[in-house]
Amino acid sequence: AIASMKRGEMVVVVDDMDRENEGDFIMAADQCTELDMARIVRYSSGVVCIAMEGSRLEELKLPPMVTNNQDPKGTAFSVTVDATKKHGITTGISASDRATTINLLANPSTAAIDFHRPGHIFPLRAQEGGVLARDGHTEAAVDLSRLAGRNPAGVLCEIVSEDNPTEMMRLPEIRRFCKRHGFVLTSIVDIAQY
Repeated sequence: AIASMKRGEMVVVVDDMDRENEGDFIMAADQCTELDMARIVRYSSGVVCIAMEGSRLEELKLPPMVTNNQDPKGTAFSVTVDATKKHGITTGISASDRATTINLLANPSTAAIDFHRPGHIFPLRAQEGGVLARDGHTEAAVDLSRLAGRNPAGVLCEIVSEDNPTEMMRLPEIRRFCKRHGFVLTSIVDIAQY
């Protein structure tokens, strides 16, 4: 998975069957192209997130979405954003617009002024300590990006079942999907053990 991400490829990461029991697309945010984004949107829920370190979210003035997080898994959503019009954004929802926003969020030289709120990209605050502190896809995305030598920010989005499009994709369908589309499959447990 690390080698794939070093090459700028997407991987699929599964969590524990006792947790969400889902597979997420994950890739280094600074490598995400508009074609990658189109592929993510095609096979996913469409709720595209970027996992980032808390310090970077603070630099960008992106506070938590709510003051009292009641998410059962503790997913730490921040205020949604789009890049500003000066970056060529139209409505913010196209694959091109979302890839631009993702790339700018991952770029350490951008500032809060480069984004407007709300938007179509969901920043997530990763816990310090990564998957060793919290066994979530958020932390896996940051850990894998860092291990691949990229900026510590990763794109992630849950994959929807092709067999039953009203549900999320689960194993063994995830294995078949990865084989058919050439995605490397790993798990949060594997990342933690690494």
